[in-house]
Parts: sequence; structure tokens; C-alpha cells
Amino acid sequence: MKLKKAKLTESLTEVAALSSQELFVGLPAAELRALEKSSERKEFGVGHVLFQPGETGQVLFILEKGRVQTFRNLGERKLIISELQPPAVFGEMGCVGQRMYHCSAQVTENAQIRIIHQPELEGLLRNHPDVTRRLLDLVSQRFVKVLLDLEQMSFKPLLPRLAKLLLDKAKGDAVNNATHKELAEHLRVYRESATMALGELKKAGIIAIERKQIRILDRTRLERASRE
Repeated sequence: MKLKKAKLTESLTEVAALSSQELFVGLPAAELRALEKSSERKEFGVGHVLFQPGETGQVLFILEKGRVQTFRNLGERKLIISELQPPAVFGEMGCVGQRMYHCSAQVTENAQIRIIHQPELEGLLRNHPDVTRRLLDLVSQRFVKVLLDLEQMSFKPLLPRLAKLLLDKAKGDAVNNATHKELAEHLRVYRESATMALGELKKAGIIAIERKQIRILDRTRLERASRE
């Protein structure tokens, strides 16, 4: 009896988690329960690659715990597209159009991910136009973000972009465990360029560079630099 009650409680918790996803807001409880039963919830360790460019999409992923990074490799360079934190839907490009992934997705912090398979997703999209619209909105939003990032990379100097990245990644006045290489990947530049820009901020007394940590010494000036 206790086991059945525990399973029922777990199922209700999972249904509640699904209902909180923006993609599924407003779905009838029966649809959410069916989706919870037909989908899979899996655990993935750091480094696991969920998909790569050129692969045909078969599922939609929902990140419930952990972190996932999406990126593209160009030769020896890695271009980071996004750092996903829960709750997040991803893999949507494999569910529309050519149903093909155009980037890689890799787990960067032990993750719990719900997987919705193509047949169930297609039925959901067919029966609930609002979900279809939200999925297309998600594709559009992410495409616009890529365009804006490309615009910044093309026309905005590196120093302001680096300043903004440090502010975004800072917890308090420290950016922890961010290597020069990782910052360069976020900024879509060579490591040497990122190192030179960091050196300029350090020389100006705005940041201090320590082992596995960048400390913000003058947040006001760093914010001003991010707007230049």
C-alpha cells in the first residue's frame, strides 16, 4: 500500500513538473498524465553527448536537473551557443522542418532529462495547436538570439562583450572555474584574444585574475565597460 502511494505521489509530482513547463501550460490533466507515462526520464553523467550536427531528430528533451551545453565545433574551435539550466526544453530543431540537429548538446553537470518520443510529440502537436505555436516560438526566439549574438560578435568590440560575460557569470564578485579557453568559446574568439582582453581589465584594476577564479574589484567600472 505504501509503495503504491509513493508511486502515485511521484507520478503526481512529475505531472506537476510537466504542467509548469511553459510549453505545456494549459494542457488537460489527462494529457499531462499520458505524456508523463509515455515519456522517459533518464540520468546522464557529465560529458554525455545527447546529439550532434547532422543527426536526425527523434525526440524532444526537457532538462529537469543539471546543466546542458549546446555548441558547434569549427575545426579546433568550439563555439558555445547556450548554457541550459532547468527548466529548459531543447532539441526542438529535431522536431520541426528537416528534423535535423544543427549543433551538439552535451551534459556539463549530472543531469536528469525527460525524453518525449516523436510519435507522442506529433500527437500532442496535432491535438493542441497552442503547443505547436509555443514550440515554433521557441525555435524563433533561439534563432533571433543567434542572430543578435552574431551581430555583437561582428560589430561590438571584444572588451565590452567580455565585461558583460563576466557580469553574467559572476556569483557575487567572483567568476569561478572559468578558464580563458571557456571564456573564448563563449565569446567566439581565439583564446589568445580573450587572454589579452582579460589582461586589459586586470591592468585597469577592474578585475583580479587568480587560480580558477576571476574577482571583480570594481563592478561599477566593469558595468560601464560592458556598455561601451
